[in-house]
Amino acid sequence: MGQKAKAVKKVKKATKPTKTRKYVYSFGGGKADGNESMKNLLGGKGANLAEMAGHPNLKLPVPPGFTLTTEVCTYYYDNRKSYPKELKDQVGKALESVEKLMGKKFGDKHNPLLLSVRSGARRSMPGMMETVLNIGLNEETIKGLIAHTGDERFAYDAYRRLIMMYADVVMEKAAGIEPKGKGIRKQLDEKLEAIKTRQGYKSDTDLTAEELKALVKDYKATVKKVLGTEFPDDPMKQLWGGVGAVFSSWNGKRAFEYRRIEKIPHEWGTAVNVQAMVFGNMGNDSCTGVAFTRNPGNGENHFYGEYLVNAQGEDVVAGIRTPAPVNAYSKNDQSKHMPTLEMIMPVQYKELYAYQRKLEKHYKDMQDIEFTIEKGKLYMLQCRVGKRNGVAAVRMATEMFTEKLINAETAIMRVGPNQLVELLLPMLDPKAELATKAIAKGLPAGPGGAIGQVVFTSEEAVERASIGEKVILVREETSPEDVDGMHKSQAILTTKGGMTSHAALVARGWGRCCIVGCGDIEINMEHRTFTTKDGQVIRDGDWISLNGTKGLVYNGSLPLVDIDIDSNKSYKDLMKMVDKVKVMGVRANAETPSDAIHAAKFGAEGIGLFRTEHMFYGEGSDKPLFLLRKMIVSRTEDERRKALNELFVFVKSDIKKTLEVMKGHPVTIRLLDPPLHEFVPHDKEKLLVLSKELGVRMSVLRRRVLALHENNPMLGHRGVRLGISYPEITEMQVRAILEAAGEMKIAGKKAFPEIMIPVTCSLNELIHQRKIVDSVYKEVCAKLKLKNISYLYGTMIEIPRAALKASRMAEAAEFFSFGTNDLTQMSFGFSRDDIGGFLPNYLDQKILPDDPFQTIDQEGVGELIKEGTIRGRKTRPGLKVGICGEHGGDPESVK
Repeated sequence: MGQKAKAVKKVKKATKPTKTRKYVYSFGGGKADGNESMKNLLGGKGANLAEMAGHPNLKLPVPPGFTLTTEVCTYYYDNRKSYPKELKDQVGKALESVEKLMGKKFGDKHNPLLLSVRSGARRSMPGMMETVLNIGLNEETIKGLIAHTGDERFAYDAYRRLIMMYADVVMEKAAGIEPKGKGIRKQLDEKLEAIKTRQGYKSDTDLTAEELKALVKDYKATVKKVLGTEFPDDPMKQLWGGVGAVFSSWNGKRAFEYRRIEKIPHEWGTAVNVQAMVFGNMGNDSCTGVAFTRNPGNGENHFYGEYLVNAQGEDVVAGIRTPAPVNAYSKNDQSKHMPTLEMIMPVQYKELYAYQRKLEKHYKDMQDIEFTIEKGKLYMLQCRVGKRNGVAAVRMATEMFTEKLINAETAIMRVGPNQLVELLLPMLDPKAELATKAIAKGLPAGPGGAIGQVVFTSEEAVERASIGEKVILVREETSPEDVDGMHKSQAILTTKGGMTSHAALVARGWGRCCIVGCGDIEINMEHRTFTTKDGQVIRDGDWISLNGTKGLVYNGSLPLVDIDIDSNKSYKDLMKMVDKVKVMGVRANAETPSDAIHAAKFGAEGIGLFRTEHMFYGEGSDKPLFLLRKMIVSRTEDERRKALNELFVFVKSDIKKTLEVMKGHPVTIRLLDPPLHEFVPHDKEKLLVLSKELGVRMSVLRRRVLALHENNPMLGHRGVRLGISYPEITEMQVRAILEAAGEMKIAGKKAFPEIMIPVTCSLNELIHQRKIVDSVYKEVCAKLKLKNISYLYGTMIEIPRAALKASRMAEAAEFFSFGTNDLTQMSFGFSRDDIGGFLPNYLDQKILPDDPFQTIDQEGVGELIKEGTIRGRKTRPGLKVGICGEHGGDPESVK
């Protein structure tokens, strides 16, 4: 009998409960769910709030709150502006935690908790997205706020601020309502100004409780009338309305434009930070302020900041009132008579000073901090890496290295490429300034000099800049809506605001010349003019000049001069650091010996592109240009050689001067490249002179000129093709180069020219030209009685075929220089001169990520460069490779 089969019991494996995705991160009370490293998820503001609140070395007094992650923003846009189902419960639990820490309850009639809702992208976008303060106030909770604070005026001031912000941000902008005429915020603001005018008040703080109470009622009625909807009394509805408005503002016009300018990816999204309100507008023992651990305008290692007594944070940034200095160092012409925070609140100032030192030491970088003092208690509302101009960036980087706060590599990377460019920007001619009286003075918020025609609106700045006009935007104060006009302007001038205002902050980030708080001028928008203290009237379209370093405004257009970089010790120190750690050499493009002098001054390791044709333009070029034209229209080789022999003297002189300036550093000299017809005159007078010199009739000369015409000259008779058709042209240039180098050698000077053949596509072209070079080399060595003259022979790779055949090209070429301008043009089949008709559409519709003539196309042109280098070095392992053209100066292309 067989054994009875055992029953097999099937046991279902226990499945782990799926973990709910965390969308909300809390902070406060010395603890935090997140930290500074989580910027991608929590945004910069949320990550730094968590770090300040929860890091064991900090634990600063941060009002408690919570952050809705950037993933919520992504979900919001992917799902028709809805939220993940888990979000509501997570927000509820986080809100309970805030209520517990604050000892208040959201929506409570007796002791209400009020909240702020702010944005927070992973990279700072100052003022570009929305904020709503004082959320939770209504007709019931305001009674509890009054009872708890004993200050009716404060409560109604907070309430009118909420209605104004909420109506503007949530009910109009986020709802997609286009105002017919004035926006709701402007209409409400005018009602406030009307009371101040009627009562003769100078400041918002002069309004009484009864006046504010009446204003709140008026605001609500206006909102209902203009927007067709009641202002919501439900605190929870206010909260979710604020959250949705912040997410919606990520794709607002100003945020979108700022990201485009700053090259911030649109897909990142923003986080939303919900935080317990603390109040700087509870009386004269309360204030709010913005400060920097170092001076963002010049980089000096001094605590710098501004504050407003009895105010909320928006007042400081908006520039509505002139802020006071936090300490004596922060005083300026507008605030020198005002009491410092250090004087009126010494205990709180001492605490703030200690916190800012701690924050800089912790983050190892200059910090931009926001703070509020409520009834004598200090709260830290935000910290972030502070924006700074180029002058300040270089100074901070080198001094922090000296202080051993950061290492050399970090110091170098702290200075952005555009910030270095700022150091080289022109300034107003000091001699002209001495001879000209300034018409006004303000605060120097952005360095350098600028000249331009006055415009009074952002829209006009954009419009006029688009047709090539230089404009200076003049405003009472700027708002985030002005960002496009600010970016298109040469400079910005505002009558209000301090060094921490929106205009100052944004201009500093861009290195734009900027003067703020210029109370010496009064703007009349109706007549589009501004009037100075002494009665001068400057009209729309008039030219003015700004000295952003000193805060001075001049009537008319003063000359601009180059800045004296030699006097900048911090720049020199930075360059010494760069020399120690760099892995790639940098040469300069130079057209003339004077260009080479500038290049050497800035530390160039040589000239990467010296274009021989550019000696025929500009100062002192009349005679060599005439001789070149004479050569071009010559009929026979004898005529050409005669003209070339005369031209030789000028070419050799320019090359020799450039080689002398570079003192042995290599100079890559590109032989004549453009089509010959570009140099030929078309006006009658110049043709007449040429015909007399050549001894030919005008009709004959005109036929010769006409014969040079080509249908597609960029792909025509140019570059190496000229040298093959007319070997004597190559011969003259090579002789000039080698004789110049040889004569310098005899004089005991170092010279190292590199002869570059342009527009090649075949090894045979290089072999043909090399024979000419070798022949001339022997003749020059014999003439100068030299055994050798040091030089290299190479080519510019600017045709795709040359890159693909690089292994053959390297048989003759000792170096490659990738001419990325033409290589891009020929790879894409785009004419650089004709892309304006279609490229903007390509960029707008994301068919191409960038303008390929500004930032190199890594996938196509970059692949050709990579492959060309690999193939060339297989043939010649020591092949020297570089790039020239516009891309060599673009940080994105060379990083």
